[in-house]
Amino acid sequence: MSIQKPSHTFTKIHLKALHTQRLNILFTLSFTMFINIVCFAQKDLPKEGTKIPPVENTEELPEEEVNDSLTIDAESFLASNKEIDSTKNDTIKPKAQLLSSTVTYKATDYMAYKKKESKMYLYNEAEVYYEDMEIKAGSIILDFDKDLVYAYGIKDTLGNYTQRPSFKQGQNLIEPDSIIFNTVTKKGLIYNSQTEQNGGTLITETTKKINDSVYYVRNAKFTTAEDLDDPEYYFLISKGKIVPNSKVITGPTQMHIYDVPTPVWIPFAFFPLTKTRTSGVIFPSFGEDGTRGYFLQNGGYYFAISDYVDLATIGDYYTNGSYGLRLESKYAKRYKFNGNVGFRYENLITSERGFPDYAKTTIYNIRWSHNQDSKANPNSRFSASVNLGSSNYYQQSVNQVNLPNTQNNTLASSISYSKTFQGEPQANISLTATHSQNTQTGLVNMTLPTFQGSISRIFPFAPKTGVKKGIIQNINLQYNVRAENRISTEEEFFFKSEMFDDAQVGARHSIPISTNFKVFDYFSVSANANYEEVWTLNPIRKYYDPVLDDIVTEELNKFDSFRTYNFSTSVGTTIYGMFDFDKKGEGKRLQKIRHVIRPSISYNINPAFDNYYDTVEVIDADGTTRSEYTRFENSLFGSPNNTFSSSIGIGIANNFEAKVRDRDTTKVEPKKITLLNNLNFSTSYNVAGDSLNWSPVRVTGGMQILNNKMNINFGATLDPYALDANNRRINTFNIDNGGSLFRMTSANLTLNYSLSSDGISNSTNESQSSINERLQGGGRADDLFGVSEDFADQQFNRDGVDKEEEEEEESELYNYKIPWSLRLAYAVNYSNAARQNEISSHSLMFSGDIEISPKWSIGGSSSYDFKNKGFGLTQLRFQRDLLSWRMNFSWVPFGTYNRWNFFIGIKSSLLKDLKYEQRRRPDEQL
Repeated sequence: MSIQKPSHTFTKIHLKALHTQRLNILFTLSFTMFINIVCFAQKDLPKEGTKIPPVENTEELPEEEVNDSLTIDAESFLASNKEIDSTKNDTIKPKAQLLSSTVTYKATDYMAYKKKESKMYLYNEAEVYYEDMEIKAGSIILDFDKDLVYAYGIKDTLGNYTQRPSFKQGQNLIEPDSIIFNTVTKKGLIYNSQTEQNGGTLITETTKKINDSVYYVRNAKFTTAEDLDDPEYYFLISKGKIVPNSKVITGPTQMHIYDVPTPVWIPFAFFPLTKTRTSGVIFPSFGEDGTRGYFLQNGGYYFAISDYVDLATIGDYYTNGSYGLRLESKYAKRYKFNGNVGFRYENLITSERGFPDYAKTTIYNIRWSHNQDSKANPNSRFSASVNLGSSNYYQQSVNQVNLPNTQNNTLASSISYSKTFQGEPQANISLTATHSQNTQTGLVNMTLPTFQGSISRIFPFAPKTGVKKGIIQNINLQYNVRAENRISTEEEFFFKSEMFDDAQVGARHSIPISTNFKVFDYFSVSANANYEEVWTLNPIRKYYDPVLDDIVTEELNKFDSFRTYNFSTSVGTTIYGMFDFDKKGEGKRLQKIRHVIRPSISYNINPAFDNYYDTVEVIDADGTTRSEYTRFENSLFGSPNNTFSSSIGIGIANNFEAKVRDRDTTKVEPKKITLLNNLNFSTSYNVAGDSLNWSPVRVTGGMQILNNKMNINFGATLDPYALDANNRRINTFNIDNGGSLFRMTSANLTLNYSLSSDGISNSTNESQSSINERLQGGGRADDLFGVSEDFADQQFNRDGVDKEEEEEEESELYNYKIPWSLRLAYAVNYSNAARQNEISSHSLMFSGDIEISPKWSIGGSSSYDFKNKGFGLTQLRFQRDLLSWRMNFSWVPFGTYNRWNFFIGIKSSLLKDLKYEQRRRPDEQL
């Protein structure tokens, strides 16, 4: 059930939105309430076409069973139904009826049988086993004449009532104060019992057991609280019927909070207790939207199709005619695969027909995630991650609760199948369909499909046994092929025939051949040659059209191909340097620094393939001019090179580590720390070029500090050449032009920092399903852009997020331990390629959480743009643990997505529909 607080802002109600749809909304509300009150479980309904035959029963039911009264005489209710002998005048009395099964019993103190009373007395840790029944108690009495078993606890030396009875029959366990049970009729009376049923507990004063599957109760309490002696809430059931592991059907039921009755009262109720998933109604949330009137959100029906797949149909309805539909399905098969499929569609109406601000839009989103278990088939694998739809879905959806998805600029999808053919050599093939959609420009790129194949490395000259040595034995080759059907289109042509008009089809075959060997024992040499053949179905032809006075490009749409090859070689080594600062063993804090240098030099040569180039003649008033082109300009994998290139590449990689004396004096060995993970320099020299031979020097580096909690990465581009007056590179070194040795044309710095009170970089207490939702939508795994506002999901699908409460010693200081966490992401980029000398981007993102008390926690996330001097998407979060309940409040105080969301509900999934949720969205007219 769901409770909705009526809005008091009557002056803001859009009467024009309510006027034309008032009958629809009244009918929807009435029908929804009727369905949720009188609906039955699926398995309680007879199958269609099945006839239920009448059952003839000539015996009259006892009056107490007809009236379902618990205020009856125990012995009359529990008396055995003895058959009446036809020989009433027989003077020979029959022997007492024996039990139908063997009774096993034992006790610690004594077991006494009184023949005159025909009773067995068991005292202290008594146990009785009969058929599928198991009774344990402090004291048990077996009455063989009446077929009754009495069980109750005993008092210890301090007068405390201990060893309460434990009654177990099948999978049902009841722990009352006392029990009276008939071993023949299977009836029983149970006093002051507490029965756990699938996460909920039923506390009853008196329970009448009819058989092993039906119980009647009166004045019972149903709760999911952990403290059963003083539950923070419960439902007081005046009378009801219990079918263990199935359902609870009640009469008048009222909700109490700390024994205080509330206005939440229903004439009858149905609580499912099944251990398996069952179909049922999903109760909606009520509220008001500023431009669309009142609404019903997230209402529908859940279909438990089978143990492997389910389906949830959820819809929204607004009084101005807007509506939304969502289909969510999860499937899984153990050791095989698992996944989920989702479809979302919204028809949004603003204002009404005839008004100037009337607008109608439709948005949709399709998602599919499929994962195959690695043990299912080691030689083949199928996976899918699909997220496509309207570019503005996450920004315009009126029921979008995953706030971070509003910041996504790209929708991406991938479906792939791969297979490995074992053998020597090993062969691999894969088929992949990809999709990438820019939500800002609406440009869509797809590959339908991409085929890749490869054969593992072959060493034709390697010995059959032993280690490969020398140039010849290390020669190896591979074969790779990649074929694509690439489509680029606009969003308006998505899923239409026009999207295939500019499709490009092609394939690239490559055979790389390489070898490696050592020179002078310290230098590693590698040599590589690569042969490529490119196929295309999109060759072109250019010609001059005198009528148009222009060059016309004609697509031939036929098969064509070209072949290229290149060669490269590289030489590298490793140099180790050690700086000893504690040679005399004086115990200095900094003892040694090790510097590892990996220099390398490479040579690349790419021939010119002029034979694939043609000329087109242009005749004008000045005469005839020629323009060079290649028919492979539109090839999917590029065109052949028509310029000979020969270049030398130079690179130096550095690593710095230090050994320091540990602060822990008990440790003898020094501690090793990393000063710089990497510091790399790279450039190249074009031997065949006639000018600007040197390429800019690229510098990159990274390091971790503060016990590896802060990651720092930096990079810079240094150009040795100067600029002319038009900011174009000229063949003059910058130092010869009156400048420095290098011009810094670009630089970047990123910093990530995570810290928490316990030394572990914790994130917010967010369910794993919410994080997966964000990742599948193309967002970040962290909470720097905020967290999902689907608090119902966080309450009832915690995925093990909740931590067990640790017992702490009490302190005189209040809140002496306050857990907290902090996450930072800093980024700055500098640009100076054309003397602009500016910071192109400069921002800081931050998020954090703090637990101000064991039950209160607050958190938030935001960002600040130092260049534009403004805050980005900001979210403040408040969470209160109310034992069996949880309260959440999320607030976006300003910006495009300013809104708030309040939620309070029961944690247990058994009563997840008992909730109150109120949302406030921004006024779209502003």
